[in-house]
Amino acid sequence: MAADEVAAGAAAPPTAPPPGGALPPWIAAGLTFLSSGAVLVLEIVGLRLIAPYVGVTVQTSTAVIGFALAAIAAGAWFGGAAADRTDPRRLLAPLLVAGGALIVAVLPLVRFTGDLLTGADAGGVLLLAAVAVVVPAALLSAVPPMVVKLQLASLDETGAVVGRLSGIGTIGGIAATFATGFVLVAVLPSSVILVATGAVTVLTGLAVALLLRRGPGDRPVPTGLLVLAVVGGGLAAVAPTPCEEETAYHCARVVADPERSSGRVLLLDTLRHSYVDLEDPTHLEFEYVRAIAAVTDAALPAGEPISALHLGGGGLTLPRYLAEVRPGTESLVVEVDPGVVAMDREQLGLETSADLRVRVADGRVGLTEEPAGQRDLVVGDAFGGLSVPWQLTTREALELIDRALADDGVYAVNLIDHPPLSFVRAELATMRSVFAHVLLLARAPVLSGEDGGNVIAVASQQPLPAGAIAAALTDRDLAWQVAEGAELDRFVDGAEVLTDDFAPVDQLLNPYG
Repeated sequence: MAADEVAAGAAAPPTAPPPGGALPPWIAAGLTFLSSGAVLVLEIVGLRLIAPYVGVTVQTSTAVIGFALAAIAAGAWFGGAAADRTDPRRLLAPLLVAGGALIVAVLPLVRFTGDLLTGADAGGVLLLAAVAVVVPAALLSAVPPMVVKLQLASLDETGAVVGRLSGIGTIGGIAATFATGFVLVAVLPSSVILVATGAVTVLTGLAVALLLRRGPGDRPVPTGLLVLAVVGGGLAAVAPTPCEEETAYHCARVVADPERSSGRVLLLDTLRHSYVDLEDPTHLEFEYVRAIAAVTDAALPAGEPISALHLGGGGLTLPRYLAEVRPGTESLVVEVDPGVVAMDREQLGLETSADLRVRVADGRVGLTEEPAGQRDLVVGDAFGGLSVPWQLTTREALELIDRALADDGVYAVNLIDHPPLSFVRAELATMRSVFAHVLLLARAPVLSGEDGGNVIAVASQQPLPAGAIAAALTDRDLAWQVAEGAELDRFVDGAEVLTDDFAPVDQLLNPYG
């Protein structure tokens, strides 16, 4: 090809824009902002939506984020390709209406599907994550490239148009992320957020349809999409929900014990977190709570008041127990979820006082503000889904716990793991790197690595009364054993110490086998 022909080709205008010309700039910006923002709202709320059925772990977060990114990529790719083959004016309104309708429909789809997959394995996690985000996110992600196509008039403006609309879309995603994470989830249930987002998107699609209408007989939005929006809203209203209360962190509810009239169970997402007897604070239903009580019986002066710090509140079963059996005990409970504390007060009879205080904060933050050498007992019972929050498992966190304890103070932590118990072994190795004396309390099948469940790790800078703790476990009708010394050496077996720089807690747990 001759040089003058190449130059002529390079200067040729792009394919002519679709008939009707570009959208008004403010409308183009608004559609890009809205469609991008709606996808991010769906991503954040989607994680909360599936949490009651499969818990909150790194794997569930990864699945939702991964599917959202895949949907954004697929939608942008195919939306751009479709814009080159078809007038985008014919597709914008249907995409917005369909995407908004499906955002609403996600709510009943996840809840009906989740009822079938509660406690599911990794495949169930992936399926629920896909149901929550893929189709509506892909449809809405097809909108920005179509808007770009409409706004391009010549090669001289390509960079400016693409850059400007790409920036607006990113700003929409950022605004939606901050508004949802900092404001909306604190004041509105996930169902309301999704239905409102879907409704706004559908209404925007209808407005675009009217704006781009070509003639009196033109119907740019298929009737079926409008029916889908209405049906999705109806199903959202009747879809089953496992939540009595949706807090900032959990899907929570309190249920009565059918075998004990005064018994109440606090459920957070997929787990039974606490059992509270409204009439008898000395009744300890869960085995792991009785095991911690056995530690206090054997390792601390009988009946004397103590100073205790509790990382994680739940139903505050143990603080209430200590207040009853050790009058004058001072307990500070650090609980990250204000919604759980509100349920404790409203449904579980919690009454705080100078001796029983509750502080709403992350456990690690609470530790940094603890005065040194004041606590006789620190209890770890904080969980994010199936695992202890990683920031409470590391050597640096344990050093803060050690700093908070008196010279003869005791740390007792509730852990949950599954064979091959990689997390418990790593946490014990980490505790032994900070404390001079460490014990493990567990059932025999757990100690042999054949089974999983709750275990209690106990640590102190002073020798621990292993024999007395074992006797106290028996007194509380627990078939638990105490591992120490050489037996504990074999159990830990060279496990790696967890640090702030490397604490793969969720991966070590391997909850999906």
